[in-house]
Amino acid sequence: METHTLAHSITLEPNDARRLANLCGQFDQHLRQIEQRLDIEIRNRGNEFAFYGEPESARAAGELLSFLYRETDSRDHLTPEEIHLALQQSGVEELRQQASPDSDAGESEQVVLIRTKKCSVRPRGLNQRRYVRSVQTNDINFGIGPAGTGKTYLAVACAVEALLKDEVERILLVRPAVEAGEKLGFLPGDLSQKVDPYLRPLYDALYEMLGFETVGKLIERNVIEVAPLAYMRGRTLNNAFVILDESQNTTREQMKMFLTRIGFGSTAVITGDPSQVDLPRGQASGLRHAIEVLGKVNGISFTHFGAKDVVRHPLVQRIVEAYDVHEAEREARAGQVTGNPGENAA
Repeated sequence: METHTLAHSITLEPNDARRLANLCGQFDQHLRQIEQRLDIEIRNRGNEFAFYGEPESARAAGELLSFLYRETDSRDHLTPEEIHLALQQSGVEELRQQASPDSDAGESEQVVLIRTKKCSVRPRGLNQRRYVRSVQTNDINFGIGPAGTGKTYLAVACAVEALLKDEVERILLVRPAVEAGEKLGFLPGDLSQKVDPYLRPLYDALYEMLGFETVGKLIERNVIEVAPLAYMRGRTLNNAFVILDESQNTTREQMKMFLTRIGFGSTAVITGDPSQVDLPRGQASGLRHAIEVLGKVNGISFTHFGAKDVVRHPLVQRIVEAYDVHEAEREARAGQVTGNPGENAA
């Protein structure tokens, strides 16, 4: 790392040796993790921290450490994974809002905790918190973005919480029966059984939040129903929490059919990634169409996730970013090829 000039400094209060050790990590591994990510240098003597590097990155690091230091008041052991998740917001105003206790935005985006039978789920970052608040306050909600951003997991958590609070009578987990490179026809069983393996992430989330035995009993009683989208036609869903996963693989007609199934007392969450459409070539995605048609309809919320919201392995975020860059470059090249024929000829 090249030599930097002093750009920012902070003093963390109270001066608590135990909390400072928790903040810095074993052999200062948390500080080194932040240094590497933000391309800065951090030096400290006790509770006094100096940051060397680009001013914006240095200030973001200071806000990050201030935020994490407040976390040490209630957490005995910060982990590298938690540092990674906090780092995803560094250098942006979202982190500044979190770090400032007097911030109006910080007041409006207080910590959200979703309580289930087996665990409590805390949304990670400002975007996830806004998503959960939207689900809790709107009847129809879209969670749009790449894999690993928590959009489906958080939707299941909200559904379980609503069921436990008797706000809904049942949960429906729905998925379009579209092959993602695999042929459903070769799988055994009827349509529901063929689609079942593709719904495994939803089952896993339910098991984690309710336990195997409880989930099994609720499925037997049809309190929890897992079904292909085709089974929704002709139904009206009242007092239910409905999650449509992988919605980028719906057609326009299927999306309209699903949205018009929503009845009184119901909440619907539609999740999907428009960049991962597995429909036959030439078939328009119902998700993309819905974003265009319903974007300004009152009572429908749209939360868009990006690479910075990925909460899986750090490499997943970089993979998503690399694909985004490649796709943008490909579209730019395609635009040049189909440009003005006269200009090309010249």
